[in-house]
Amino acid sequence: KDAMVDVDIKPKPLQPHWYERYVQPCVAELLGSTLFIFIGCLSVVEDVEGTGRLQPALVHGLAVGLTIAILADI
Repeated sequence: KDAMVDVDIKPKPLQPHWYERYVQPCVAELLGSTLFIFIGCLSVVEDVEGTGRLQPALVHGLAVGLTIAILADI
C-alpha cells in the first residue's frame, strides 16, 4: 500500500493543435520573410550621399534581429 502512494502518475503530454503545428510556423515564415525583404528594399530606395554599403547592411541586420525577437517563440 505504501509503495503505491510513492508512485507519481505523469499525464501524457498533450499534442499541439494542428494549427500550431503546421499553419502557425508557415505564417511566421511568410511574415518574417516579407518583413525582411520589405525593410531591406526600403533601405536602398533613397540613396543618400555617403552611406555606401553600410546602410543596407545595418538595415538588413536590424530586420533580422527584429524578426527573430518577434517570431522566436514560434
